[in-house]
This record gives sequence, structure tokens and C-alpha cells, in this order.
Amino acid sequence: MMYWTEHKGVTFLQFPAMRGLTGVFHGVFLRFAADGRDGSSPLHLGLNCVAGDDAVWRNRRRIGDLFGARHMVFARQVHGAEVLGWPPNSEQADHEPGQAFAYLPADALTTDKPRQALFIQVADCQPVLLVDPVRRVVANVHSGWRGSIRNIIGRTVASMQADYGCRPERILAGIGPSLGPCCAEFVNYRKEIPAGFWPYRLAADHFDFWRMSEDQLVAAGLERRNISQSRICTRCNQHLLFSYRGEKNTGRFAAVIGLTG
Repeated sequence: MMYWTEHKGVTFLQFPAMRGLTGVFHGVFLRFAADGRDGSSPLHLGLNCVAGDDAVWRNRRRIGDLFGARHMVFARQVHGAEVLGWPPNSEQADHEPGQAFAYLPADALTTDKPRQALFIQVADCQPVLLVDPVRRVVANVHSGWRGSIRNIIGRTVASMQADYGCRPERILAGIGPSLGPCCAEFVNYRKEIPAGFWPYRLAADHFDFWRMSEDQLVAAGLERRNISQSRICTRCNQHLLFSYRGEKNTGRFAAVIGLTG
């Protein structure tokens, strides 16, 4: 279950356990937003996906302004297992002082600094949001099927421990809308997915990556009761969210998390 929230013409979903946390903002954004003319327009966040990058930049700023973000930090998302913190300790990021947008060559982002909005852009892959409310640390993870196999989720929890002193048993997690077991079909799974993950296979070569992610979070030390599932399949809900499996040439919706000032 997720809460539906509307603010300034933009509708986004929020996890109940995170929604009530003081000093934390987050949202998973639907594919349409009000256009100010009694209509709606696509809230597409991905560059070089479909035509209209000028609109993408406007949409990004609109979300950043919604949260009062000082920086909007994006992962490069190469389906790898790299986890990087923001601000960077080296020249890892394409960023200049005062620049509103920054990019890190990673598939998971972490920060303990306020007003830094961590963005993940998806259209079937899982966005996984994490927060330690005691240490005041947040993370955003891009976990496609390749990232799931590489356990990008477990690596992110380990980075939160090592870099910020977080304790996994108090971390809250939200697994966002993504390709559900109803639609996650892998006809070539014997070549693509290692045998150790075959217990997550269902009938007709479908895989339950939602359950896999939850198990990976538990294996990393999280309490199962602190893990929320949206259980919203992107392909089954193309009227709400972008889906590559369903549409091929499509946009990307955003999952965002950060700390307030």
C-alpha cells in the first residue's frame, strides 16, 4: 500500500512508514502532472529516451522545486553494482559548485546532507528507497534484473553501514512500482539468470523480483517488518507509470528521496 499525495499539480506515491518521518521527503512520481491549463502533460524525467529534452529539464526542476532541493543528484544507471555517496569525496561526479544538477557513475546513491534530492529514473526496474531515521541517512537504488543478480540492494545497505555508521535493523525500505511477477517473463532465463535465483521463478518463466529484493534486504540485516512493498506492476498500470516492457519507446518516471533542511 502507498499513499497518493498531490502537491502543486503533481501527484506522487509515498510509503506509509516513511511519510511520517520528520526531516525526510520522498516520492514516486506518476507519469502525468497538471499542465496549468486544466489538462495534463507527461512528467517524463529521462533524457534521450523520447523526444522533448527541454520538457525533461522543466520536469526535473519542477520536482526539485517541489521539495526545495538545493541539488538534484542523478545516478548514471548502467545496471552495475556501484554505490556512491553525495557529495563525492573525489572527482567522481559531473558537477560544478552551485550547479543544480549532478550525476554520479553509479546505480545507487546515498547522502546524509539536507536538501539533496537523490533521483532514480525507471520504467520497469525497481526503485528501492532506504532511510535510517536515527543517523539521518537516505539512499536510492536502481535495481533492474541485472542489479538484482549483483545484489545492488545489499551493497547499498553495506555502504550505509560503512560510510555513515547506519544499523540495518533500524533502516526502513520501500520497494517501488516495477515489473511485477505477473509480467516479469524471462524466456531465456537459463542463460541470463544464475541458477541460485531460480527459486524465485514462477510458472511460465516469470520471476518474482519483488520477493527477491525483500529477501536481499533481510539478508543485509533489515527487519522484514520495516520493508514496504508497493506491489504496483508498471506494465499492468501504464496509465499511471511508464513501462518499457509495455511500450518500448517510452519515458521514465522518477523515485526521489532526500532530507529537508
